[in-house]
Amino acid sequence: MIALEKLKFDVNGLIPAIVQDAETRVVLMQGYMNAESVAKTLDSGKVCFFSRSRQRLWTKGEESGNFLHVKEILADCDNDSLLVKAIPAGPTCHTGSDTCWGEVNRESDFLHYLQQYLRKRKNDSPEVSYTARLIGKGINKVAQKVGEEAVELVIEAKDDNEELFLNEAADLMYHYIVLLIAKGYGLEDVERVLRGRHTGA
Repeated sequence: MIALEKLKFDVNGLIPAIVQDAETRVVLMQGYMNAESVAKTLDSGKVCFFSRSRQRLWTKGEESGNFLHVKEILADCDNDSLLVKAIPAGPTCHTGSDTCWGEVNRESDFLHYLQQYLRKRKNDSPEVSYTARLIGKGINKVAQKVGEEAVELVIEAKDDNEELFLNEAADLMYHYIVLLIAKGYGLEDVERVLRGRHTGA
């Protein structure tokens, strides 16, 4: 986290703060903070701004419930602007849009977007969500499904039916991600291991 005493506030005692989704990396909004709102953000774990129009501290989501839960705050090289990485509890913009620029807050990498979606689905009702139903059956059942899908993919790999092969590959990838989620991990953890193995050769 940042060192409050090193920040350079402007003549009005403010510093611009860009809020980015910590998972998707989509820019959500921009606001201003003073020393008090920075301190409150660090203390509460929820993004707090200084409202220039209302001339008071303003915690994002205090009225809507769409809080921004802080994961990390970085200061730029001159210590005169902030990058706030947070997890949004809902749409960020007061218009109901995901971002203040009207963009959809979605991971540009579809597999990571799918993982984020499935993490939410696991908490849904088993009656309406296959993902929740599968995870609810326990880790052994999830692991079994991964094994079954892997075998089916191997079988299809021996033939030349592109559609069947790719569909089995998709089934395996889906169940593989569900297994990672059920174990408390994610694609980013596997990526970290692969990066550690990568030699560039």
